Amino acid sequence: MKRKARSRELDGDWIVEESSELLEFLYEKHPNRSRNAVKGVLSRGQVVVNGKVSTQFNDTLHPGDTVQIHARVATETVKLSGIRILFEDDDIIVIEKEAGLLTVASKNERHVTAYRQLMDYVKTVHPNNRIFIVHRLDRDTSGVMIFAKSKDIQQTLQDNWHDIVPERAYVALVEGRVKKDGTITSWLKENRAFIVYSSDRPNDGQKAVTHYKVLKTSRQNSLLEVHLETGRKNQIRVHMQDIGNPIVGDKKYGARTRPIGRLGLHAHKISFTHPTTGEFLTFESKVPASFLKGF
Repeated sequence: MKRKARSRELDGDWIVEESSELLEFLYEKHPNRSRNAVKGVLSRGQVVVNGKVSTQFNDTLHPGDTVQIHARVATETVKLSGIRILFEDDDIIVIEKEAGLLTVASKNERHVTAYRQLMDYVKTVHPNNRIFIVHRLDRDTSGVMIFAKSKDIQQTLQDNWHDIVPERAYVALVEGRVKKDGTITSWLKENRAFIVYSSDRPNDGQKAVTHYKVLKTSRQNSLLEVHLETGRKNQIRVHMQDIGNPIVGDKKYGARTRPIGRLGLHAHKISFTHPTTGEFLTFESKVPASFLKGF
């Protein structure tokens, strides 16, 4: 059964009535949660006692003390720009990225990135904490992403991606009228100019399969829900060009118009099995309002 991972989060805001150790106090306030879940929010720095973050299990609480559990880990010293954290535990962070933000710096670009911000974010809890890239979204693509908190979790997710992540759904605003749903299969290659293109010859490149469903259509544009059977570089962008309906704003892959001032591609939904707990989680990001104008 699919359910939102945010239901797993602990929360609370209390005034202590009797002296006790912090961990025992948290166990008492969350009797239906596992001990590991309670320890997790404490070790991640989400527990605040009298206005200060506490990660010590045996901190002594006194009558009149205030105890809070914050949904986010980072301290006020880290301001996230272009990122909203949807979920976090000891193993992963799920975020919603805005268009215009790089996932990770390239060789020639050193702009602020999602990776750099999240690295700073987790280091506010402990200087040895790190973030690991699991997958990427193009700079001008918005939506949901997963990051790992350890090399082992990164490898588990990447090595078993197709089994762990059965569903990734995008919404694409494309040029022209798309009349019916369809599937595109081709073999993708990249030339020396870093342009990805399709070949219809089997095994001539990486096989890529894209399924799309028409949500809305007009003479000028169509709104599609896109599901990836494979996850190749620029796959959706190339395949939309292949059918003669390039993504709006995507000059690199044939677009002639830019009606929303950005690339019309949004990572709308991701469903996956948590690599440690085995829980099946689904996260969704609302379709940008600009995608819906003009229909």
